Amino acid sequence: MKVAIMQPYLFPYIGYFQLLAAADLFVVYDDVHYIKKGWINRNRILLHGAEHLFTLPCLNASQNKLINEVEVDWASKEVRKVRLTMEMAYRKAPFFEQVYPLVQRVLEGSGPATIAEVATHSIRAVCAYLGIDTPIVTSSQQPYHNTHLSKGARLVDIVQQEGGDQYLNPIGGEALYTKEFFAEHGIALHFVKSLPIRYAQPVPDNGFVPWLSILDVLMYNEKETVMAFLQDYELL
Repeated sequence: MKVAIMQPYLFPYIGYFQLLAAADLFVVYDDVHYIKKGWINRNRILLHGAEHLFTLPCLNASQNKLINEVEVDWASKEVRKVRLTMEMAYRKAPFFEQVYPLVQRVLEGSGPATIAEVATHSIRAVCAYLGIDTPIVTSSQQPYHNTHLSKGARLVDIVQQEGGDQYLNPIGGEALYTKEFFAEHGIALHFVKSLPIRYAQPVPDNGFVPWLSILDVLMYNEKETVMAFLQDYELL
């Protein structure tokens, strides 16, 4: 069984969903430290033909807290600004009517309290929209009892507790983990390397801005096309 483990990101890029779709089980790793200026509460969309960074405001965000301890500041005017910016950015996109309600549900401000919950909600919402049926569990809600372990050892333990024999990691993990370390524990480590993906965007001179939030992919492509994109990767 192939297990993937990743921190929850807000409407992450398509490579995140390639990893998720390639796994037999996906673990949302929400009881690790929050990363400031990472992708947990922000991402990039296309606005006026160029990339634009949006950020969902959080209360007292700190790298000394776990992701599931950081609360979203729903009272901030920035939340509405994020929604309106997304609406303005994509209201002329061909699949706006289908996709924007998904954005509204995730960012409505009356739902989950923590950024871990909101980001996970965004991931589950996209999976439901596309029909991705990989089971998703949350590390803080599972009886792993392994927060005392070192980073690599903890990943190994999660995979073993879930009965997995393969661990999938984004290609960036090559700098952190070795196949030999996981093999010592009877687990095959594979890296998911996204291949270049291109589709029509309203960018000057027929340009293209790659690796934006999955929202950009959904706004400009029908579901079947996006599902085909999910297979555009190499397993190393």
